[in-house]
This record gives sequence, structure tokens and C-alpha cells, in this order.
Amino acid sequence: MTEVAFHFNAGDKLGYSCRLLRKAVARGSRVAVTGDQSMLERLDKDLWTFSAADFVPHCVAASDATLVAASPVLLCESADASPHQQVLLNLGAEVPIGFERFERLIEIVGTDDADRAHSRKRWKYYRDRGYAITRHDIATKETD
Repeated sequence: MTEVAFHFNAGDKLGYSCRLLRKAVARGSRVAVTGDQSMLERLDKDLWTFSAADFVPHCVAASDATLVAASPVLLCESADASPHQQVLLNLGAEVPIGFERFERLIEIVGTDDADRAHSRKRWKYYRDRGYAITRHDIATKETD
């Protein structure tokens, strides 16, 4: 069964996602990132610029099949578009279709009320289906 983790109180949701993806890639993980098109476009830009010392290899799902297969991070509007099945990072408002194919699902939740409301619905969806949920309050942790 998919491991589900919620990371709450991300003041900078995309900045936190960039750091999380950097760590995942350093550990050898393959990650699919879902969200709406504008969020994925901003994340793509941020992954190129968030650190002068690090590069997080990534591409969008519509890229050449060879590039998609070689990229440890894939940005896709739908989890079904991903050949990766290890980690799914959801930046979207809805439960990602096909999340159950992944070993792990990470939900990033910002600090605004709308994002929190959507996350509560996703939490309830996973809980009602028997998924064990791990909660991480990132406001209480220092991030690098």
C-alpha cells in the first residue's frame, strides 16, 4: 500500500519542493510531480534557479521519451503520465489519479486557507480508504 505523507505549513511551497526534490535525487529516488500547468511551469523555472550550486535534473512529461526515461524528476499534470512509480509529489488541489501505483505519496501543503482546505479533503480521502498517513509540520523544522 502506498505510504502517504503530508508536509504542512510550507511558507514557500515551491521553494520547499525544490529542496525536497534535491534531497530525493541525491538519494537516488525517481519522483513524479503533479499539479496544475501553471504550478508545474513555475516549479520548472524554480528548479533551474533555486540554487547556484545544485542542479536537479528534471523534465516535463511531454519531453522526448529518452529524456523522460533518464530524468529522475518528471513534471506531469497526471500521475498516469509517469513511468516513475517510486515517489509522487503532489502540488495539486485534488487527489492525483493513479497515486496508488506509487510506493510513496508526498503532499505539500502551504499556509493559505484555500490550500489547507483542499489538503483536508485529500487527507480524509486517504484516511477513509485505510492509508496510514504521516504528518510533518515543516514550520517546526529548519530547512536548508
